[in-house]
Amino acid sequence: MTPSRFPLLLLAAACALAPSLAGAAPQPAAKNIIFFLGDGMGPTTITAARIYRYKEEGLLHFERMPHSARIKTYSNDAQTTDSAPSMGSYMTGIKINNDVISMADAKPFAPRKDANGNATIDACPAGNGRAAATILELAKAAGKSVGSITTTELTHATPASTFSHVCERDMAYQIAAQVVPGGAGFNPALKDGVDVLMGGGRNHFTPFDAARNALGRADGRDLMAELAAQGYTVAANADQMQAAPVGKKFVGIYSDVSHLDYALARRAGQPPLAQMTAKAIDLLAPNPKGFFLMVEGGKIDHALHDTNVKNALAETVDFDDAIKTALEKMEALDPGLRNTLLVVTADHDHTIVMNGYAKRGNPILDLVRNVDDGAPARDADGKTFTTLVFGNGPNRPHQRLDVDSATALGDAYHQETGVRLKGETHGGGDVKLFATGAGAGLFKGTMENTKVFHLMKAAFGF
Repeated sequence: MTPSRFPLLLLAAACALAPSLAGAAPQPAAKNIIFFLGDGMGPTTITAARIYRYKEEGLLHFERMPHSARIKTYSNDAQTTDSAPSMGSYMTGIKINNDVISMADAKPFAPRKDANGNATIDACPAGNGRAAATILELAKAAGKSVGSITTTELTHATPASTFSHVCERDMAYQIAAQVVPGGAGFNPALKDGVDVLMGGGRNHFTPFDAARNALGRADGRDLMAELAAQGYTVAANADQMQAAPVGKKFVGIYSDVSHLDYALARRAGQPPLAQMTAKAIDLLAPNPKGFFLMVEGGKIDHALHDTNVKNALAETVDFDDAIKTALEKMEALDPGLRNTLLVVTADHDHTIVMNGYAKRGNPILDLVRNVDDGAPARDADGKTFTTLVFGNGPNRPHQRLDVDSATALGDAYHQETGVRLKGETHGGGDVKLFATGAGAGLFKGTMENTKVFHLMKAAFGF
């Protein structure tokens, strides 16, 4: 074949393919999107949770999803992000400054304390940034049902970034007001309101009560009553949640103050995240236009900050159970997930690392034990050490002592740390993303966290 003929043959082949390409059906838009966020669930936490639950050869349910990517997490102003700008980037498609909730070009100003000592006074100056539309707000504008559920306070950084716009993540009382239709401070982009809300932190929605931990709203508003007056079913526990009727908006606040309990210490009446997820789907799915739901496993992050890996791994398994529940329910509602996209990722990493050369099958929370004889490995000073440790945090003894298995495997054990800080920090490394369903094939390679928003938006056909 002469070189001059080769380009002509390529052109002819391309022309022959052109009609079939032109007639190819476009990627179908997703009617439903469920976005799962494991707060702080970096790669080492996923690996450790997999071994904790299924041993080395196993897989978590979300790891079985057919499409995956690496996600860069830096924020607009920091190499290592906090939860607010990273979640905001997923929800809005823009890079955001640390501590800011779904706002462009905003700097954080912490709220001031009121006479009761609670941070309820808005300190954000006028003209400080602008609200950036979230995927939840876009879905609502398109007539879809929307929901945001979490194991943290409902006003915490991750859920707040789906439905709120404030210059500082600690403005929990202002964030709460933004979800009450018709009330002062309501976010009008939510139209008639978020259809399903679940989490903790009822004190941000109810009047100040000196007898109840001296927490609550200084303005005297009872936002729970206001939500009920706007047609919401209001629930305070799992039984009330399960009894909530389809066809009405729903808000469930399952903790009087602060976040929900850890899975290993869950009190009666608090639903596990899998039950919350199942109920949210039941409430949202009847809308013929579809829905957007955000589900956060928020306590993973809390346990890692506390350098308590056992709680972190149990929370990751609890989060994975919620994903399994969602997959099963959506397969029943939408066989083959032809009209549904599920995305699972994390907002940031932590400084947890898996170290040493432990033998296969060794409990991930245990001491490092040698491959050859199973005896505890020793550091350069002859001391035992655990497989999982942290790069920084408070548990750094001036002189290391032996760790025994009973202590290391206990519920209350705090892993040792390298750099001594008052609290463990986030890590700045990439995190993993997993996806399945309509449009999932576009999640691949190494991506900015902002691109996840644009891919979800495109999957919705917006």
